[in-house]
Amino acid sequence: MKETAKNLTWDQTTTAIKFGFDYTAEERAELAKLYEETLTPINKYAVVKGTVVGTNNQEVIINIGVKSDGLVSLSEFRDMPNLQPGDEVEVYIEEQENAQGQLVLSRKKAKLMKAWEIIQDAADNDKVIEAFVKRRTKGGLIVDLEGIEAFLPGSQIDVKPIRDFDAFVGKSIDVAVVKINHTTENVIVSHKALIEKSLESQRSIISNLEKGQILEGIVKNITSFGVFIGLGSIDGLLHITDISWRRINHPGEVLELGQKVKVVVTDFDEDKKRISLGMKQLTPHPWENLPASIQVGSKVKGKIINVVDYGAFLEIIPGVEGLIHISEMLWSQYLKKVPDTLRVGDEIEAIILTINREEKKMSLGIKQLTEDPWTKEELQQKYALGTKHTGIIRNIVHFGALVELEGGIDGLLHVSDLSWTKKINHPADVLKLGDKVELVVLEIDKENRRLALGLKQLEENPWDVYEETFQIYSIHPGTITKKTDKGAFIKLNYGLEGFVPKRYLIKEDGQEAAINEKLNFQVIEFSKANKRIVLAHAATFKKDKSSPTREHHPHSTET
Repeated sequence: MKETAKNLTWDQTTTAIKFGFDYTAEERAELAKLYEETLTPINKYAVVKGTVVGTNNQEVIINIGVKSDGLVSLSEFRDMPNLQPGDEVEVYIEEQENAQGQLVLSRKKAKLMKAWEIIQDAADNDKVIEAFVKRRTKGGLIVDLEGIEAFLPGSQIDVKPIRDFDAFVGKSIDVAVVKINHTTENVIVSHKALIEKSLESQRSIISNLEKGQILEGIVKNITSFGVFIGLGSIDGLLHITDISWRRINHPGEVLELGQKVKVVVTDFDEDKKRISLGMKQLTPHPWENLPASIQVGSKVKGKIINVVDYGAFLEIIPGVEGLIHISEMLWSQYLKKVPDTLRVGDEIEAIILTINREEKKMSLGIKQLTEDPWTKEELQQKYALGTKHTGIIRNIVHFGALVELEGGIDGLLHVSDLSWTKKINHPADVLKLGDKVELVVLEIDKENRRLALGLKQLEENPWDVYEETFQIYSIHPGTITKKTDKGAFIKLNYGLEGFVPKRYLIKEDGQEAAINEKLNFQVIEFSKANKRIVLAHAATFKKDKSSPTREHHPHSTET
């Protein structure tokens, strides 16, 4: 006969509700026994894993495999904002059953117990643990170890005295646990102990090193100047120039982080704990494999691997390169920088000019691939004295300009050959780079590869005419343009400039002539060779027309 709820005790009613009233008392008892056997036994004050069943505004419901679910305050899950049903968490069993018959759990206490386990394990097994520096305190720092505060004495921060403790606040630091007082729950840690241990290990490694020793390491850091290789508890520097026999722009072209490499010890300093490493030294130098047939005069082909102000480097086989100096690129002398057409990666041919296998140096030329224009037989006739040519201004300096007449043939246009009449302080005042100009050949020296050019010689020398016009004692109008402590410069007709000594600037009224004043001036000296005209204003109003005392002009060249 089936039983009803009112004929059962409280425990029997609970079992009947769980397994149904359709079972007989004997069946329900058997099912209840099986159910009890499937439940996980629990111990008070233990840390166990539980599964989140659900949440409400104040609590998180967690099942730990027992009859009833436990409750944990929602505030203990602030570090898990995305908590979802099904998530596994560790909890601490505070009470198996409180006054309300409820299982009481705590995640906070579980985390603390776990933290103490980690700290104890670090102390027992000499493990390194990461700490977060929370604040400064008297005599040291307060650090956080997995949620537990520990004390880092100032004397244990470093092997050297530390003055500014505040510099560590807000940062993480590796420490060793040196003392635990469970009664007072105090923990003392040390960073100095780790440094001393590392230094001891480094000293041990360096003391056993030898130059030429081959080691295996791991790439730990890559910089523009080299790579730091981890060799256990110490690092060595593999400089960029010791990575490969080939020229590389950055170590990242050859190596990557975490890569295992074999290196050779090239040098070490036991006091400074510095180890210099090499990788290219593990392989023969490419120069040793350079064919004997490659000699001066050989034509080689390669790739431009670097361009600098003074030339370009051509790699003819991996690790073997030669310099093409800027002077060996074109027959022209005006070339002041590497041509824009020569770039890194270009494949070109060149001629070997010099080679030194012992010093592993080679110079190359590319202009030698074409005929030297100065060796042509017809050159002397083509550029004979007095012949006219059109050229391009390629370079301008204070004494003149370099003019390209044809590929490889340049001539110098001196500043003194620019104008018959104008005083030109710098060629750039009348010439511009790239200008096309017509010129006259003044001199050719094929043996020394020199060609003198003139611009003013395209016209007749006007000073032949000026000599007749500006005869001694002749009077001419002029304007004072500039004054110095020795006299004044006068602008005359025909664009000429004359000079008046200071004592000949006095006017009839006794006053000295001023700038921009227009007056009549008498010629007291004329030099066609030096293009110089010396004048005097005082002589123009004196009755005696005899020549004034000859004055030395302040400029030894044309005025």
